[in-house]
Amino acid sequence: MPITLPETLPAFDVLRNEGVMVMSPDRAAQQDIRPLRIGLLNLMPKKIQTENQFARLIGATPLQIDLSLIRMSEHQTRNTAAEHMETFYRPFAEVEASGEKFDGLIITGAPIEHLPFEEVTYWDELRRVMDWTQTHVHSTFGVCWGGMAMIYHFHGVQKHMLKAKAFGCFRHQNLNPTSPYLRGFSDDFVIPVSRWTEVRQAEIDAAPGLRTLLGSAEVGPCLVEDAGYRALYIFNHFEYDSDTLKQEYDRDVASGTPINVPQNYYPDDNPANPPKNRWRSHAHLLYGNWVNEIYQGTPFDLNDIGK
Repeated sequence: MPITLPETLPAFDVLRNEGVMVMSPDRAAQQDIRPLRIGLLNLMPKKIQTENQFARLIGATPLQIDLSLIRMSEHQTRNTAAEHMETFYRPFAEVEASGEKFDGLIITGAPIEHLPFEEVTYWDELRRVMDWTQTHVHSTFGVCWGGMAMIYHFHGVQKHMLKAKAFGCFRHQNLNPTSPYLRGFSDDFVIPVSRWTEVRQAEIDAAPGLRTLLGSAEVGPCLVEDAGYRALYIFNHFEYDSDTLKQEYDRDVASGTPINVPQNYYPDDNPANPPKNRWRSHAHLLYGNWVNEIYQGTPFDLNDIGK
């Protein structure tokens, strides 16, 4: 089954051209099934790129997905056209006031790692979002900074600044092969990493109810399950396109920002060589497994979510 997107959203044509099944809302309304409602709270500056990345992953499952784009109510993005935001995004305050519920919600990363959480301009509203998920969302997926924000809000697990940016493709291990979220996973694999902060395994272990599913000897814990709050937290970037790390590297080189060549990313570690994608299959596995777990457990009546 396809993912439901407005035909004018750039992701509609991008995904259709890639062979992902997409459906307009009018056509979806004629289907005699209930689609899964998944929200994307997009905190990244390049909104359209991020929309494409997550829509690609959740749209590749056999289930019909109705994707809703959500933004923080007061924060204004400077990197995406106001017309795009006005046309396709709803402020969280409006979603909250409507009382509507979601089968799943993705909270993305944000390039504000250097700030303490309490100094982020929209931290109070994001705290409301995270509390709201407990009554209005069946399963929440926090990604990179979004995952760090959630594990801090619900468990007090801190993020810590790194001496140097963790940047590149790092080998990770499957720490819980029987987890339903890791069906089909290899024993080890690479994941793109791009962050200045880390969450430490010892502090995760000290918080009741958390279980680390994926981790790396080089860059630490990656995927954490929080069954009590019906959430997953991932600190790295399965959703990245083949050239996303290249874009970040080229941007920093062009601006004169000190940056190392991303590790284990370019063939022969040579930026003159086109990078190769070695994580795509596991990215689809993880998000497909997440969607499947939502489908298996979410109430048929959306109104019953959170009860």
